[in-house]
Amino acid sequence: MKSWLVKELGEPEEVLQIEKLESPVRHDKEVLIKVKAVALNFFDILLCQGKYQEKPPLPFTIGSEISGVVEEAAEGSRFKVGQRVLGLPKAPKGGLAEYVSLEESSVYPIPDSMSWKEAAALFITYHTSYYALFSRAGLKTGEVLLVHAGAGGVGSAAIQLGKAAGAYVIATAGGSEKTQICKELGADLVIDYLEEDFVEKVKKETGGKGADVIYDPVGGNVFDRSRKCIAFDGRILVIGFAGGEIPSIPANHVLIKNYSVVGVHWGLFNRLSPEKVIKEHEDLMSLYEQGKIKPLIYKEYEFEDVPEALNLLGSRKTWGKVIVKL
Repeated sequence: MKSWLVKELGEPEEVLQIEKLESPVRHDKEVLIKVKAVALNFFDILLCQGKYQEKPPLPFTIGSEISGVVEEAAEGSRFKVGQRVLGLPKAPKGGLAEYVSLEESSVYPIPDSMSWKEAAALFITYHTSYYALFSRAGLKTGEVLLVHAGAGGVGSAAIQLGKAAGAYVIATAGGSEKTQICKELGADLVIDYLEEDFVEKVKKETGGKGADVIYDPVGGNVFDRSRKCIAFDGRILVIGFAGGEIPSIPANHVLIKNYSVVGVHWGLFNRLSPEKVIKEHEDLMSLYEQGKIKPLIYKEYEFEDVPEALNLLGSRKTWGKVIVKL
């Protein structure tokens, strides 16, 4: 089979190579999948560079989200040959290959109505946002939700899930193209942070009350300024630090304004409570079939064009998810 391999650490275009490998052998409690699509993530670039928190042994294959068809499954498995699924491979045996063999606990069914690219794009972004908004923040109908980086992968998912829950959704994005995307995703108000002060806009829109829930995958100054427009009893969700800076939190401000700063580590939640993730996945598939969520795809690339796709992703000029098709 064809597979992308990283044999030494460095920039993706310098270290990624297509190799011919033996197809993986399915072990007990695993499912062999013929891969149809792979979603790329920013941490794939960091893995190539050796800068990610996890450092798999060389050589390794990147690609942590795939969709495809079950080729082999154990007798008595909950999966059947020919079933459409998505899966979560891990380096060193990542998903940028024609076949992967995954533990059943990392494989989830998808409906016939879902395209391969949507299935590959869905899992990490929508599960992160679902867990954040409903398990961690307890978002309620009628509350004001402020979503930063609304045109990004997790941000776009948060906008759609917030609307599905009946929240009033305010989104921030940079530039006319990305703000238009947020509008099309259903945001009630979109703020171009390159042109406007989101703190003042949120205060004005809420009559001075502020946002009940703030979804922050950016960190840095965005987090600091978000503290200025959080409502009484509000919740600021710490999703990540795409802006590159990890902010400090003054405890006296949290006390005086009576809000919560809530960490969202979905990966740990997935490891500790896999049965709850299965239930969340069922809920997400139901929302998809109702037309309430739809993964945002920036572009679909050919298998041979992975380095180009990663370069574009690294430029941070994309929105939504970047997909590789097989």
